[in-house]
Amino acid sequence: MRSCLSGITMAKSSGPPSLEPVGEDVPSDLGDGWPVAAASQVGLDAAVLHEIGPRFESWKEASAHAVVVVRRGVLVYERYFPGDDWHWNQHLTGVAFDATVRHDIRSITKSITSLLVGVARARGSIGSLDTPVVAFFPEYADLCTPEWERITLAHLLTMSIGLSWQERVSWDNPANDERAMDEAADPYRYVLQRPVETLPGRYFQYCGGAPTLLQGIIQNTSNSALDVLAKEALFEPLGIQDVEWIRFRNGDPKGFGGLRLRARDLAKIGQLVLDRGRWQGKQIIPSEWIAESTEAHINGEGILFYGYQWWLGRALHERREFRWIAGLGNGGQRLYILPELEVVIAVFSGAYSVTQIVGETILKHYVLPAVMA
Repeated sequence: MRSCLSGITMAKSSGPPSLEPVGEDVPSDLGDGWPVAAASQVGLDAAVLHEIGPRFESWKEASAHAVVVVRRGVLVYERYFPGDDWHWNQHLTGVAFDATVRHDIRSITKSITSLLVGVARARGSIGSLDTPVVAFFPEYADLCTPEWERITLAHLLTMSIGLSWQERVSWDNPANDERAMDEAADPYRYVLQRPVETLPGRYFQYCGGAPTLLQGIIQNTSNSALDVLAKEALFEPLGIQDVEWIRFRNGDPKGFGGLRLRARDLAKIGQLVLDRGRWQGKQIIPSEWIAESTEAHINGEGILFYGYQWWLGRALHERREFRWIAGLGNGGQRLYILPELEVVIAVFSGAYSVTQIVGETILKHYVLPAVMA
């Protein structure tokens, strides 16, 4: 896996490195740690990429908000579109998105929680993934049952805990367990008191309660709130400074979907995964954890596989199949990582609870066709 800038001329600068343009539009050097370059310098057809802007400017129904494309560790394309949005459950009208504006990343937060499990394991606060979940929550001993004693950390990571849990219904539906957990005075108790319906590890079931318990385990074992650990172990090493967390009623950050980031900073998370836990030469997350978490551990939904809070799929272009790793969030939030092509794509959208096709369209109809080398 290559992330070097071979064959590209570096511009002289006292700040973070940027790359000499060659007559194409180049993203601005904002001093945020991203090298920037013309797309052709990393083997992408700029003319194809630059069709993204006109397409989504005219296709208002798609609700595109931001597109960032990185190849070989270099930021080569970004575009922003104004539109309405949501700050969790607060409606925002006419937001002028640009490189400085944060956006809900929704369930991509789950993937970041998984990265922090890797940090906790590397520091020794979390041990075997076969440890029963209830062992991490002695304060809820009254909820311990023989069925819950079978559920392990690995089952949380792969969303195969087998609970009686429903969240594939509208947010307004009183049967939605994710909303009930979200509004509970104690979200951990809400999840731990749910009955177990099926043998854990047998089936994938999308469940926001799983990363919420992962968050509780991280906090109980490290004596650090999730957002504090994220800042110290992940965001600061990546140079990510503009972060916001939506919080539970008890004050804890929502590790299942409450993180707000800028598009460029979300792309840094993708580059970190692409480079097996390294950012600009520094190992931030253990490479072994990145490899293990982005392997297929269980059949997900549809034709997708699932790792440890990461989605795994494939895209076809000109009869070639390319594997991707992704964080996916409601509204069309997408973080695609294509290891074979050394490509990272970050997309924000406002298509909440409707058909979400901005990211898939950009991947299949623009970025893959733009790859020249």
